[in-house]
Amino acid sequence: MKVAVTGAAGVIGRAVMELLGDRYELHAITRRPADFPSVVADAADLEAMTAALQGMDAVVHLAASPSVTTPWKDVLHNNIESNYAVYEAARINGVEAIIFASSNHTIGGYELDGLPDIYDLDDPRCYDHHAEIRPDSFYGVAKVFGEALGRYYHETYGLRVYNLRIGSVRADDDPRDPSVAEGSFWLNLTPEQKFDRLRSTWLSKRDCCELIACCLEAKKVGWATVYGISNNPRQFWDLSEAQRLLGFIPQDSAPVE
Repeated sequence: MKVAVTGAAGVIGRAVMELLGDRYELHAITRRPADFPSVVADAADLEAMTAALQGMDAVVHLAASPSVTTPWKDVLHNNIESNYAVYEAARINGVEAIIFASSNHTIGGYELDGLPDIYDLDDPRCYDHHAEIRPDSFYGVAKVFGEALGRYYHETYGLRVYNLRIGSVRADDDPRDPSVAEGSFWLNLTPEQKFDRLRSTWLSKRDCCELIACCLEAKKVGWATVYGISNNPRQFWDLSEAQRLLGFIPQDSAPVE
């Protein structure tokens, strides 16, 4: 299977190139020259993306500004216009499937409402794919747009589309690294609460790539919106739909302490 990977120089993109390269013929697309072979293209450039996706069977669409605090101007170009260009280029080229890196921030309002108790091990709250959309930022709004756009291309043009509401994937792949205390700044949490959050939201690189592989192989499933986290001791995003539709069973877990 020939699979294009947009945003291949990012944290998840590099993991995909490393961990799935022996299972698929991967074609990296990066906005700037990378330290590995890639097609250099702006994901929002329809002409460039149409050329880049020629001959592809599927696209793992990761390209976007990744920060929750990304300003609107950058969100519009990098997270909204890029979604259109990738989907339209896929349609033009007859690409069969798109795996879209959506986000938990499509429903981030529930987490904001529940702070900080929602991270407690005995808190019962859990949200599945039926939860009402409640984006917590322009970033989250753009991910909602990407999901809706995918639905349109699925129903109108027959593309297989998988929206992955991804949790917290870290470059160091370690939910207990000391740098965790410096993250999640937009939530105004204490260092201890930041570690508690990662105990709930962490998605290991291995599990993330396996979830993507499950989508690539799920040829009888035309549409899915699922959450992506590891088998953590606290889970306030539901994994049952990913298991039921895609057969995804995470192998890793954040530690309790």
